[in-house]
Amino acid sequence: MSAYVQMSPWEALLVLGAVVLVLARWLPPRLRRPVTVAASAVVVAAGAVLGVIGLRWQMVPVLAGAAVALPFALSPLLRGRTGRAARRAPWWLALPGSVVCLALIAAGPAAAWALPTPAFPEPSGPFAVGTTVLELTDPERPETATAAPEDRRTVVAQFWYPAGKDTAGTGRAQYLGRTAHEARVVSDALADYAGLPRILLDGLPRAHTHATFDAPVAGGGERFPVVLFSPGLGGVRTQNTAWAEELAGHGYVVVGLDHPYDSAGVVLTEGRTIRTKVSATGDDAEDEKRAAGWTAVRAADLSFVRTQLGRIDSGEMAGPLTGHLDTGRVVAAGHSLGGAAALQAARQDPRFAAVIDLDGAPHDPAPQPFPQPVLALTQAIGPDTDPDYLPRLTRVLDLGTATSYRLTVPGAAHLTFTDAPLYLPPLPSLVGSLDRTAGPRITAAASLAFLDSTLRHTAGDPATALSAYGTLVVHHPGGNPKSTA
Repeated sequence: MSAYVQMSPWEALLVLGAVVLVLARWLPPRLRRPVTVAASAVVVAAGAVLGVIGLRWQMVPVLAGAAVALPFALSPLLRGRTGRAARRAPWWLALPGSVVCLALIAAGPAAAWALPTPAFPEPSGPFAVGTTVLELTDPERPETATAAPEDRRTVVAQFWYPAGKDTAGTGRAQYLGRTAHEARVVSDALADYAGLPRILLDGLPRAHTHATFDAPVAGGGERFPVVLFSPGLGGVRTQNTAWAEELAGHGYVVVGLDHPYDSAGVVLTEGRTIRTKVSATGDDAEDEKRAAGWTAVRAADLSFVRTQLGRIDSGEMAGPLTGHLDTGRVVAAGHSLGGAAALQAARQDPRFAAVIDLDGAPHDPAPQPFPQPVLALTQAIGPDTDPDYLPRLTRVLDLGTATSYRLTVPGAAHLTFTDAPLYLPPLPSLVGSLDRTAGPRITAAASLAFLDSTLRHTAGDPATALSAYGTLVVHHPGGNPKSTA
């Protein structure tokens, strides 16, 4: 099926059978019986199969429309077989009934289009993608979100990395978790955090990505640059999977972090689930104070994981990435509050080589000069955008002692830079006005242009590549920002 409708073959067969069942009443008499029988058989068979393999809520109105139509379609046929005169409803009564049934049936594909099971774009790079998950605990840092003095700060990190092409398509990883259970728990947590009925996001645990768990790293003994990623407020480590897989396919290791007590739901290896404790008050000053605190915790998480990369690469922590991490080329990245954390982590930790900020407003209470280049992708700025957003971001970028880039993507909204366009309704205020895959594709392409230039020193000015995706402002060290569009 189309990537925009996202129905399985059995679901498509159910919809087709239900439509034909309703329309059979309006066919010439010689066609009604065979068409009605065939359509009824298709509806029953497809419904039974979906009941066994898992019925999505989007198909419920299709079944309802078919269920309403079925007795009216079969009744005249059954009466004829018993010798009794077949009685059919008059056309003026059957017409509105048919319209109602067709409307119910149409609601199924419409719902599948608006809230699909996400279909991830296939990575375009030369590598297949592997993934693995590690739980990392900092023995030196207490967990400030709990009162227990023995609690230490723990983060869950998921790695996407270049793998051999012979692993492509084998055992594709579950989206949102290591197991179906974890994916369901995280999906429910995201729905609760957003204030949505859980059923609306039930496509997420059904989705699979292009990565393979614990696949061997691509051969050759190459060490790959690393991008550490912090999600948005309440977000989870997998929220930018399409972006992570595209970068991994081009030779980068991407590490997405769960920040317990901030991320909507974090499932630890022991089985315990930690729900978010972050909340806004509605008071601007208090909320900014809280955001600064959350940002500081996340920045510390990024620096901690940056340190752990050495243990992972050396084999002290067993896993497929031993000997494959280039710990001299590590980037801090994030979306929204995670982007703010990446900026602050780089300012505090000179070991980071660069920063990617995906539509994140800074919350650093004491911004100071920093040496890393920055790529900041921003949504289209409109009357509803926080008027202090760009001035704050500009002040921070102007403090950099390396050239930085701010790219405003036309048609983008705040969630454009995540996986959200792949599974949320295509409402411009929510996910922007680009098509479902354009947001993740542009985010990855711009990130790769910046990373290749900054870490691999590829030929050419990155501004030339970046300006193809929107309005670019270049921040030169000690100079005035200059727009290239």
